[in-house]
Amino acid sequence: MTARYRTPLIAGILAVAALALWFTPPPAGASPMMMHAAALVVLSIGCWATMIVPEHLAALGFFLGAMVLHVGKPLVIFSGFASPAFWLVFGGLVIGAAVERTGLGRRIARALVGRFTGGYMATVAGVVTVCLALGFLMPSTMGRLVLLLPIVMALADRLGYREGSRGRTGLVIATGFGSYLGPVAILPANVPNNVLLGAAQVFHGVQLRYFDWLLIHFPVLGFLKSVLLVVVVWWLFRDTPSESAGTADEAAPVYWSKDERLLAVLLAIALGLWATDSVHHVSPAWISLGAGLICLLPAVGLVPPQAFRDKVPMNPLIYVAGILGVGALVADSGLGAALAEAMLGAIHLDPDSPGRSFFALALLGTGLGTVSTMPGVPAILTPIAGDMAAASGLPIETVLMTFVVGFSTVFFPYQVPPLIVLLQLGNIPIRAALGTALVTAVATVVLLLPLDYLWWRVLGLLP
Repeated sequence: MTARYRTPLIAGILAVAALALWFTPPPAGASPMMMHAAALVVLSIGCWATMIVPEHLAALGFFLGAMVLHVGKPLVIFSGFASPAFWLVFGGLVIGAAVERTGLGRRIARALVGRFTGGYMATVAGVVTVCLALGFLMPSTMGRLVLLLPIVMALADRLGYREGSRGRTGLVIATGFGSYLGPVAILPANVPNNVLLGAAQVFHGVQLRYFDWLLIHFPVLGFLKSVLLVVVVWWLFRDTPSESAGTADEAAPVYWSKDERLLAVLLAIALGLWATDSVHHVSPAWISLGAGLICLLPAVGLVPPQAFRDKVPMNPLIYVAGILGVGALVADSGLGAALAEAMLGAIHLDPDSPGRSFFALALLGTGLGTVSTMPGVPAILTPIAGDMAAASGLPIETVLMTFVVGFSTVFFPYQVPPLIVLLQLGNIPIRAALGTALVTAVATVVLLLPLDYLWWRVLGLLP
C-alpha cells in the first residue's frame, strides 16, 4: 500500500477506535472520564506508533484535545513540562549541541577509532560498551544518547560509513538502544527505574538499593542483553566502509581549543555530580540544566544564540512533555489501574506456581508498556503490586523486580521517548529502529527471560 492511501487509512482506523471508546459505557464503578481518557490515549499512542504525523504534532494534538474536551486537569495534562525529565532532556540537548559545535565529539571519535578497529562487530560492540559504561555515570537515557550521538556519527564518518549507509544506521541504532536496554540494569540510569524507586517507597515502604538492583539485573538484563544487541545490530546492519574514509587529517597535529578544554572540564564535573547524586541529593535533571545553562552563558560561549537556534531542536522536548502527559493521564484517570487489574484477572496468578507467576508478571509489564510507554509501567503497576504479591505468593520485592524485566523489553520505538528522538537527530528510518526492537524483544523473551528466571532462582528470589 502506498503512503498516499496508507496514512488516511490509519488515521481513519484510529479515529473510529477513539470514537468507539469515547461512547463506550464505562465499567461499573468507573466514570465516563476514564473512557474519554482511553479514547485520547489510543489516538495519541496510535499516532506515535504509526508515525502518520510528526511526533511533536501528535503531542500538541494531545494537549489541545485534552484541554478542549476536558479529559483531564491541566496540572496532569501539562505535568510533563514540570517533570525533571523534561529539563534533563533540555540540558542534554544543549550539551549535545556544545559537543558537536566545539569539535569535542570529533576528537573523542578519533580516540575511539584506534580502539574499535576489528571489523563492524567490534565497532558496534565498542559503541554499546561505551553506552553501558556511561550508564553508571550519567543517569539519563536521553542525556547519554544526546551526548554520544554526535560522537558516534563523527566516528562513522571517520570509519567510512557515509550518510544513509547500512553501517552508519546500525551504529546510530546501537547508540540509541544501547543507551536504554543495558543501563536498565543500573538503578538511577533512566526514568522508569527512578519512577519504580519512588513508587515502591511511597506505596509499599520498600527501599530499593543500588547494589541489590545491580546484582539482580546486571548479569542478564545488563551484560547479556548488551551482547544480544551487538549481535542483532551486526546481523541487521553489517556493512563494508567506504575506501575514502578520512585519514589525511589523522596525521595532522590537532590542538585542543579553548572551547574544547572548557567543555571537557564541564562534562567531567557534570559526570562527577551525576555519579555522586546519592551524596549531594541534587537531581540529575538540575545538574543537566545547570551544565546546559553554563554552555549558553554569553561569557562562556560554548553554545552562542545562533547555535542554540540551529542546533537545539525543540521537537524532542514537546514530544517528551506529551508522552509524560499521556502517562500521567493514564494513571490519574484510573485507566492504568483498570488495565492492570483486567490483565491481572486474565493471567491467573497461582501461589503454587512461582515460575508461572514470574513469567506472567514480566510479560504483563511488557504488554502494558506497549500501551502506556515505559515510564508508565511502574507508575501504573506499583500501586497494585501488593495485590499481585498476595495472588502470586511472591515477596513484594520480587514482584517489583518483575516490572523491571517488563519495561526492559522494547517492541516498538515509541515506547521509549529517547528512541523517537534518535530517529529525528540521527535521521534514521522508523523501519530500522522497529526491526531492531522487534528482533531484540523476541530474542529477549525466548532466550533471556528463561535465563533471568534461573538467575533469580540462584539468588533465592524465586522458590
